[in-house]
Amino acid sequence: MKELQIGKNDAGQRLDRFLSKAVPLLPPSLLQKYIRLKRVKVNGKGSKRDTRLCEGDLLQLYVNDEFFEKPNSENAFLTIAAPLLDVVYEDEHILLVNKRPGQVVHADESGSANTLIDHIKAYLYQKREWNPRWENAFAPALCNRIDRNTGGMVIAAKSAEALRVMNDKIRSREILKYYLCITLGRPTPAEGTLSGYLFKDESKKQVFVRRVPSPGAKTAITHYKTLLSRGALSLVECELMTGRTHQIRAQFAAAGHPLLGDGKYGRGEINRRYGEEKQALYSYKLTFAFRTDAGALNYLNGKTVEIKNIPFCAKYFPDYH
Repeated sequence: MKELQIGKNDAGQRLDRFLSKAVPLLPPSLLQKYIRLKRVKVNGKGSKRDTRLCEGDLLQLYVNDEFFEKPNSENAFLTIAAPLLDVVYEDEHILLVNKRPGQVVHADESGSANTLIDHIKAYLYQKREWNPRWENAFAPALCNRIDRNTGGMVIAAKSAEALRVMNDKIRSREILKYYLCITLGRPTPAEGTLSGYLFKDESKKQVFVRRVPSPGAKTAITHYKTLLSRGALSLVECELMTGRTHQIRAQFAAAGHPLLGDGKYGRGEINRRYGEEKQALYSYKLTFAFRTDAGALNYLNGKTVEIKNIPFCAKYFPDYH
């Protein structure tokens, strides 16, 4: 329980509006709930949200201590009253989430709150599976990232061991990652491998495909298979053999078949014709293919998790399973 004394400069404010500034981490819906449940008292009595505060009033707040901390990127999850997550798979160690296109995964990408990791932390906090006050250092963390405007599977670790194992398995390519995308035209051959060297221009936030090794360029290999073609579009499955920034988008653009909706590597006039503003790219399936010991996560070996409902598939290729 915390007590707050109302000073001269705070007098005259509504109770709920004062609390929204005094306890900024407390979600508005939860704040209103606590007032209704009389977990907020004014001079020892429950009060209504529109009560006008007077100088000298004593507020008693029966609110968890963490809500009184100074707001920062680490506790932004507390402001989320109703986490918005599409959970594809969950157990005691990991969480697989279907990230919607347009959502940023981490605050350090844009500086904004309300990111995917914020919602994951809020989800686990509200389930009482994690609380920063119980931990010395660990916080739920993402094991992989996908572009802001790409949708699909993101792996979150719920324990320190899971984070260590997942990171190790991703680095050693013991987690197979598959994407679906829509390309302009029909890739030739219909099934094959795109390989080359990707150079990232940090100033342009863009990568370029080079055919021969060059300083700063990294090997990029993508296996692909055309699943369906209809008119000027093709539905293609890709398996990443390397995990480079914008790998699929840049390689297919370099091969003459940019992704539908891709504003960076695609064709603007065609994207506008179809009314697409985000690349048609989805991380839709992964398989745990451990070749070495995975400790407490050995039970995942051989497991495949797939996202079935992909918006652009339903729109352009409704016959796809």
